[in-house]
Amino acid sequence: MKAGLRVVLDTNVLVSGLAYPESVPGRIVGLWRDGVLGVVLSRHILDEAARVLPRLKRIDLNADEIRDLIDSFVFLADVVDPDATRDEELRDAADQAVLGTLVASRADYLITGDKDLLALAERYPIVTPAAFWERHG
Repeated sequence: MKAGLRVVLDTNVLVSGLAYPESVPGRIVGLWRDGVLGVVLSRHILDEAARVLPRLKRIDLNADEIRDLIDSFVFLADVVDPDATRDEELRDAADQAVLGTLVASRADYLITGDKDLLALAERYPIVTPAAFWERHG
């Protein structure tokens, strides 16, 4: 793994990584936890994760524990304000904040499973967890 590699983890990768530690997203989250990978998040991604995690049966945490977990990410990741510039080619306006996080952070990659974001991979460094793992895992 290239030293100093910084990535934005989309909510779906972050949540999958927490719920399924043996999965590719889980191994990516593990690299972050081990200090091998720098992660950039935004309040938007953190808030979305806080909304999704309670719905997962695999996550055996109560609401306070989930909030504590999300709050701990503020100390483990670089948290940036998303760039406000809109990309008109992004099919789902709800993904603008995630794309804005990538733009604002100038991270090496945005790792996501979101097809609307992946559709912009020719213009931005956006990859699936599997593609990232194949290159850097």
